[in-house]
Amino acid sequence: MGIAGNRTLYNHLLFDPVVQSEKFRSGSGRVPVKVPYQWDKFCMGTDLSYVNEIEDYGGHYSDSGKKADPFVIMKNHGANTVRVRLWHNPTWIAAITGGKLYSDLYDVEKTIRRAKNAGMAVSLDIHYSDTWVDPTHQETPAAWVGLSLSALKDSVYHYTTGVLEYLKTKGLTPEMVQVGNETNSGMLFPAGEVKNDNWQSFGVLLNAGIKAVRDFSAASEIKPRIILHVAQFQNAIWFIEGITRKGGGTNFDILGISHYSKWSTMNGMDKVTQVTKAIRSIYGKQVMIVETAYPWTSDDADTYGNIMGQADSVAGYPLTKEGQVQYLEALSQAVISGGGTGMMYWEPAWITSPMQDKWGTGSSWDNCTLFDFTGNILPSADYMKKVYKF
Repeated sequence: MGIAGNRTLYNHLLFDPVVQSEKFRSGSGRVPVKVPYQWDKFCMGTDLSYVNEIEDYGGHYSDSGKKADPFVIMKNHGANTVRVRLWHNPTWIAAITGGKLYSDLYDVEKTIRRAKNAGMAVSLDIHYSDTWVDPTHQETPAAWVGLSLSALKDSVYHYTTGVLEYLKTKGLTPEMVQVGNETNSGMLFPAGEVKNDNWQSFGVLLNAGIKAVRDFSAASEIKPRIILHVAQFQNAIWFIEGITRKGGGTNFDILGISHYSKWSTMNGMDKVTQVTKAIRSIYGKQVMIVETAYPWTSDDADTYGNIMGQADSVAGYPLTKEGQVQYLEALSQAVISGGGTGMMYWEPAWITSPMQDKWGTGSSWDNCTLFDFTGNILPSADYMKKVYKF
């Protein structure tokens, strides 16, 4: 998805040297941030949504050759936040797992408990779907199919509230809540799909989720920060302009961005910094990469074909263990230099195992993890505790 309708503003922000030098001075007035980083200063996150399932299928993790809890391993290597996805009612998984569900509320409860027990904050990624969603797929939960926009609005509000209230009773309130996942074109299709530059219906549904989190926060000791999520930096300004100016979605804290070299037209670290600065300056929102990854090899550990390979590498960062370290350190610094407040790694623990998903058995991400093919932590994980320049 491009940036039609906002190209002049966008080009001006990215390439006008006067704007850059006078408005976007990196680090101005910022409080120094110390290692290990605190989640509310700079979020070093890892999405561990698959771990419960992988371990149930015999996968295991180690640090220096010694088996250990992957949540504790991540914490020891600098992670301060765990991100976890939530699906509404993913009954389709039962046919694959023999009846057990994953990424439902009870699996999410287990993940959050493990994260908190390891001393990390939590970012809850609510998909508002029974299955995977992305910029072109935003399937409405089966229980909500056919509802009017007004009824969907109420469903989003009460569902979001119910999830948070349930987690609160367990002492598991998340520190951040993501209202929708990669919602470039809206959510809950077809009712909430953005068509012909009409953001209003999407805004109605999005604001219902936002209001639910704010209303919950009024009586909660932990007041979750709200994240909206767009895929890829080239879409970020287009998206925030559309949702804030045309969809009325302004009451959020963080613009979360997926950044993958395979799908990005902005792989230069300078572009990451520039877009981050622009959003901070114009819209006054925090900016965070909520999904990213980079391969440490082009090899494959199983017969489930890799999603990312040699063709998806970035110049200067070879697909090696050293190249992965260099890429993650450079990307972290690029976000920080732009005034961003975090970076989360997507599925660093999706190692190969007998686990099956919709498309294969094993892992299509085993070369993009922060663990090697034996399940041992890679040196690249330590990018999370590197001393960066703020």
